[in-house]
Parts: sequence; C-alpha cells; structure tokens
Amino acid sequence: MPQPPKGSFSLSIKVSPEDIDELGHVNNVVYVRWVQEVSAAHWAYVAPQAIKDKYLWVILRHEIDFLKSAMPNDNITGYTWVGEHQGAKFERFVSLYTAGTEELLASAKTIWCLLDAQTMRPRRIEQELIDLL
Repeated sequence: MPQPPKGSFSLSIKVSPEDIDELGHVNNVVYVRWVQEVSAAHWAYVAPQAIKDKYLWVILRHEIDFLKSAMPNDNITGYTWVGEHQGAKFERFVSLYTAGTEELLASAKTIWCLLDAQTMRPRRIEQELIDLL
C-alpha cells in the first residue's frame, strides 16, 4: 500500500481498554473501525453541511494489512487520502501509525461508493467532490 502523501488528513486516536483483546493487544477488528473513523473524520472536515446533506458514502470493500500490534495506552495517528475514482466508486487509503515512533501498524485500501442521500442510489462522483477530497 502507498505511503501517506504530504498534506494527508490525520486523526489522533487513543487506544482504550475496550480495544484490547485476550492476547493483550488491539484486536484486528478495531483497526477496521479506526479505518472507518479516520475516513469519516476526513469527510466531516472537508465537506460543508450542504454537501453532507446531499451525499452519503458506503464501504464496498476493505483490504487491510496488519503489520504490528498496537498496545494498551498507545496513541495512534491515522492518515487518509483518496486515490482513483470511477463512476460512483472512490479508492481511499488509510495508514495507522504509533504516534511518536511513527511505526506503521496497519495500512488499508477501501473502496467507497457515493450514494444520493434522498434516493439511496449510487451517484456518479462529480468534480465538486473530487475538488473537496
């Protein structure tokens, strides 16, 4: 998976006790949740309310590489940026790092589908959204 480009959106995440599994580290399912949280935070940050009222995003596919375990009390930095788009689909990349050491914990590529918020049907990605992302 590619590295975060300069200027990528970032979000700080604190590992909570609920994130830890019976092996004593962050459960892999939590990484998937973080990928979604970082992505959603980026959309919330860049899109004005009028655009958020008009469109919704759903995930069609997750592809994730788990590289290192996050541990209790770790601080994580998630970076996200978008890739190619076609029709109603957009690639989004997320990399999760241990804050401070910048050790890569996981990297993900997700495929998102744009929906019209009124009809709940896929909607071609227009230039106004490309410019935002």
